[in-house]
Amino acid sequence: MKDIRILVLSGSIRAASFNTRLAGLVAKRAAIEGADVAQISLADYPLPIFDQDLEKEKGVPQEARRLKTLFQRHDAIFIASPEYNTAVTPLLKNTLDWVSRLSDSGEPPAAAFRNRVFALGAASPGALGGIRGLMGLRTILEIGLGALVIPEMVTVPNAGSAYDEHDDLTNERASEMLKTMVARMIEEARLRR
Repeated sequence: MKDIRILVLSGSIRAASFNTRLAGLVAKRAAIEGADVAQISLADYPLPIFDQDLEKEKGVPQEARRLKTLFQRHDAIFIASPEYNTAVTPLLKNTLDWVSRLSDSGEPPAAAFRNRVFALGAASPGALGGIRGLMGLRTILEIGLGALVIPEMVTVPNAGSAYDEHDDLTNERASEMLKTMVARMIEEARLRR
């Protein structure tokens, strides 16, 4: 099954981010399931704040082009998204906005979000585990960008105490959600190849 390629990223670049830890767990689980996994940090793809005047003057930044290429090389993409005031992080929204601007000749609008499977997760110090932010991210991806987002998501509440010394989840419910989500992501990616 190594032919299934999964890209994993976090909407946070904060040191010791709970969501980057969650992204790492998803990458680990997907690799155990036999997928070819790449995990990236958005810190390696710095982008200016999206501005159509800037785009008109200078074009789409090269880092957005690199991300579009990465997205299109993978069958599935997992995004761990922190919740900021019940929404996605400015970093993640800005990244999605820039990447959505790129469509080569013959491609549909927001081409990087088509023909691949997206899966979502969040880790939060709060009791809801970031679910409110994930609903907004799902809307952006599905309605705004035309992406296929699987219904299974993983949420990790009380994230400050949710990981053990090996970075595995101590919350059994969250751990099962993660396993179920990874299995469905791989299954859906395989069906669309």
